[in-house]
Amino acid sequence: MPGGGRSRSGTSLSADARRILWAQAARAVAYGLGSVLIGVTLAERGLSGAEVGVVLTALLAGTALVSILVGRYADRFGRRTFYRLLFVAMAVGGTVFALTGWLPALVLAALTGTVSTDVVESGPFTSLEQAMLPQAAGDRDDPTRLFGIYNTIATLAGSLGALVALVASSPRALLVYPLAAGLGLLATTRLSRAIERSELPAEPRSPLHRSRGTVRRLSAWFALDSFGGGLVPQTFIAYLFARKYDASPQTLAVVFFAIGILQALSFQGSVWLASRIGLLRTMVFTHLPSNVLLAGVAFAPNLPTAIALLLARFLLSQADVPARQAYVVALVEPSERTAAAAYTNSARYVTRPVAPLLAGAAVRAGLGVPFLLAGALKSVYDIGFYLSFRNAPLHDVRSK
Repeated sequence: MPGGGRSRSGTSLSADARRILWAQAARAVAYGLGSVLIGVTLAERGLSGAEVGVVLTALLAGTALVSILVGRYADRFGRRTFYRLLFVAMAVGGTVFALTGWLPALVLAALTGTVSTDVVESGPFTSLEQAMLPQAAGDRDDPTRLFGIYNTIATLAGSLGALVALVASSPRALLVYPLAAGLGLLATTRLSRAIERSELPAEPRSPLHRSRGTVRRLSAWFALDSFGGGLVPQTFIAYLFARKYDASPQTLAVVFFAIGILQALSFQGSVWLASRIGLLRTMVFTHLPSNVLLAGVAFAPNLPTAIALLLARFLLSQADVPARQAYVVALVEPSERTAAAAYTNSARYVTRPVAPLLAGAAVRAGLGVPFLLAGALKSVYDIGFYLSFRNAPLHDVRSK
């Protein structure tokens, strides 16, 4: 196919884009299953609370560290090469979690950064794909639309993976990780050279040779946003609803499945909105109201009201994701995309492990306090981010 795997039509996806989306879908099914089974598996194997904490911390640390490696070296040694190595690491790491409860092995597997429990994860895979997708979009395709499809597929495939856990609850079911990795690896073998960085400098230089200050500001704001979100992770929402409103596991399962569907709608709405008001306004004008709704959960008098506020929040909150991914790569030069995506995504993991500790302390003042804090901090992020970047010039996302 001419153009390094591009499609001939601006309305259809390029061959490279389809292969990346296929790899993402396979991975998301595994991550959706893992989001349900990994915690249960660790408990069934008799790990103590402290040991589980070590494993989960290693998962976050590995995600951040490997993302930094992607940003530092992927463009120099080849995006496709790094992409394949990540899928190999995913196969090895997932196999370890499926077959053993030995703590040192679990920690090493977690440190690969590829055994995620986040369906729409911001780890090394996403960092690399965020740099490749604009080039895979082709000259006439809209990269923001492609990011919307990318995140929608992740959410729907992840929801499917979570449902699989209802009938495949054995730890051996985690062997879906190497299976998914194999499918992803197969897709990567057919990627064209078009998704590689087009030009490399004659002399080694920093991956962020012109946009270092911009990426630092982005990283700081994203770290604040991630910290706010870390105050109310899905596990804490389930805890609050069960503790305060006596919600049953069946009710929570339906709620979280509905959240996944609303997130998928949110991603597609983001594409439509960004084409009309721009990437930055889409990020802020959807995210800020969602954070007001998040804070409102703290005052919900009953379970139906709390569920309604939460569902409304997730219908809006994820609209910023495709816009944010496109905005980051538009703020920097094409040669800096991989590093910018990797470093800003890594920043989101630096503060996240600390947030649950603060949430645990805040609960003593009231079960709804973490929701108030999260809504307030994330609102500060929205306003500050908009003021910081409202006049920033953007590059053509389609350029190489």
